[in-house]
Amino acid sequence: MPAPAASEGPVTGTRYLVHGVFWDGQPASEAEYDGGAPALRLQSPDGFFRQLSLHRGARLGFQVADPVRSCLGHIRVHSSARRDHVLCSAGAPAARGKQCERCFMLDESRLIHDFHRGGRVTPGLRDYLMQEHWLYVATFAGGSTKVGTASGPRKWNRLAEQGAAAARYVAHARDGRVVRILEDLVTAEAGLTQQIRSAAKAEALLRPLPAAELDAINARRAGEVRALLERTAVDGFAAVDESWLRPAQAESLHGPAARHAYPHPLDTGRHGFNVAALTGPIALAGLDNTDAMFVVNLGQLSARTIILGDYSSDVPAVQEALF
Repeated sequence: MPAPAASEGPVTGTRYLVHGVFWDGQPASEAEYDGGAPALRLQSPDGFFRQLSLHRGARLGFQVADPVRSCLGHIRVHSSARRDHVLCSAGAPAARGKQCERCFMLDESRLIHDFHRGGRVTPGLRDYLMQEHWLYVATFAGGSTKVGTASGPRKWNRLAEQGAAAARYVAHARDGRVVRILEDLVTAEAGLTQQIRSAAKAEALLRPLPAAELDAINARRAGEVRALLERTAVDGFAAVDESWLRPAQAESLHGPAARHAYPHPLDTGRHGFNVAALTGPIALAGLDNTDAMFVVNLGQLSARTIILGDYSSDVPAVQEALF
């Protein structure tokens, strides 16, 4: 999704509603390049959006101002190239995930999931769905694998935001209807899920499998999907075999170094750490006064209100693994 209009950078001491971690920059073009320009998207009280960079070495300090999740508003799609993020007019608590009931019903993006089954869509959403789409197979740090889709303009960014360890594109579809028919086919016939919980991804990053093993798992599952696609009667797509390039900023999280689960819940308290690596919304964090590294699922901040500041996370008593 294109970033909404933004003003200057975030201000210390101001309350912000967190909309999540987004990778909206240019794709990684070579193994050493940190593509995506990952950032924490924040909504200020005046309704503007600000981006807090999560580049390697960035400092993130905040206090959770309210443990209750708030509605993040809804999406209106005007065309394949333009959409608006409409803020919740009532500033209501979230009732359905990250939305109130009203915004959930007004959100045009939710109609995407039934379009290929004959569901109603708006003219703008139809224009978006009729552009080229890609079908991918993504494998995560623990070996779990899913099938998913991405529009042409966000072909790379979608997988960066997913936090994949390894991924391959397996089909290039003429539009969003065809690609979702293929996605459902792969789930039904090959048994690949379409969703993996963020908490499971974070837990797997505590002890990630070796890169070669993950790539082998991904190559095998992608091969199974391509073999399935060769037998289908669905038209409007071409099978492909193209590897996705993971951003360099994610490498440290997927490596074999020792790390620990971040010990503090992100729905309360004060937190502060340095971002050493990032994959999807999950950070490898360095806390003050310790050499130990911690896995922090920043996705847990979505729809929460925070106050930025010069805070520091308490250091837990941990015992580094001996090798």
